[in-house]
Amino acid sequence: MEAFRSRVIEIRNVYTVGQVNSYIKNMFSQDYFMRGLFVKGEVSNCKYHSSGHIYFTLKDSKGTIGCVMFAGSRSGLSFRMSDGQQVIVGGNVDVYERDGKYQLYAKEIVLDGSGLLYEKFEQLKRELEECGMFAPEYKRPIPRFIRTLGVVTADTGAAVRDIIQIAGRRNPYVQIILYPAAVQGSEAVPGIVRGIRALERLKVDVMIVGRGGGSMEDLWAFNEREVAQAIFDCSVPVISAVGHETDTTIADFVADLRAPTPSAAAELAVTDIREISGEMAAFRDTLEGLIMRKIEEKRGQARYVELRLKAFSPAGRIRERKMQTISLEERLQERMERLLEKKRHELALYIERMKGLSPLEKLNSGYAYVEDGEGHNIRSVKQVKEGSQLTVRVKDGRIGAQVTAIME
Repeated sequence: MEAFRSRVIEIRNVYTVGQVNSYIKNMFSQDYFMRGLFVKGEVSNCKYHSSGHIYFTLKDSKGTIGCVMFAGSRSGLSFRMSDGQQVIVGGNVDVYERDGKYQLYAKEIVLDGSGLLYEKFEQLKRELEECGMFAPEYKRPIPRFIRTLGVVTADTGAAVRDIIQIAGRRNPYVQIILYPAAVQGSEAVPGIVRGIRALERLKVDVMIVGRGGGSMEDLWAFNEREVAQAIFDCSVPVISAVGHETDTTIADFVADLRAPTPSAAAELAVTDIREISGEMAAFRDTLEGLIMRKIEEKRGQARYVELRLKAFSPAGRIRERKMQTISLEERLQERMERLLEKKRHELALYIERMKGLSPLEKLNSGYAYVEDGEGHNIRSVKQVKEGSQLTVRVKDGRIGAQVTAIME
């Protein structure tokens, strides 16, 4: 029973959530330290709401605090916020009663330290982009096969060693010309500019401009306008290789090609000689095949032309005419022989016919041929008289005779 009475007394001290949040809010409101407070930290989870309010978290190595800048306070912001910026936020720390959590209500925000550099970086980036210095049409292609590689960087450090080692391994025949330049401090900008111009005068095939990693302050020389202008004006293709893969500088945007690291820049600038040898072998095989096909094609064309020349050659025509002449001669010979044979046959017929009319044939049959002394054929007794001299022709000779009597 006593325990129950004690429990009743405790229950009488219970408050609502709203009462507790209101009390805590009142405590924050009365605390002078929470009014007009300036907090430094890194921006994260930054979101621009459609209402115009900006919600973000401010953090450092020890903790985080939620922040909001209402649209009515945006006049206290001269740049666009993004994650990673180092800023100083001025405002009041107060409690949002509904959620029961406190947050920093920002009235003004300025960049702090590297944040100021980042703002300067963004401003120069916008200016150069508007000038067209980042435009793709101004980017020169990196030659695939080079003889000389120019390098603008410090003569000590990992960057130059990596470039020399990788370039030498990929193609030991490429000549590397180093222009040692300060890449940090007050002498960095003029040294880098002189190096770019000196290697351009030497007419190297491609140029690497860069350095190893570091903070934004360490890399700042590559965010200066003079360096950007020198890279843009250079007639030699430039590969920028500044810092690590996550680092980005103005030089990266202006250069013809950005490499994430100096080692990667060497790989991009120098083609592996083994790859070149393989391609050359493939080209040789392809060329030999093309040459052989071309030779066969020309041989076929030559044979075709040869046949055409033979067809239209005078020698060929002469041979053709000669063959035609021989053929005509043979045909003429055959016709002549046939004609002669015909004539022989006809002559034989005539001879046979003439034999029947020939006096010699008559003589052979026992008849005689009589002629007077003058050779006239005696056909009648009236042609002679007694005492006339006659010649009697018989088969095998002549007989001289004299007319002694005429009988009718």
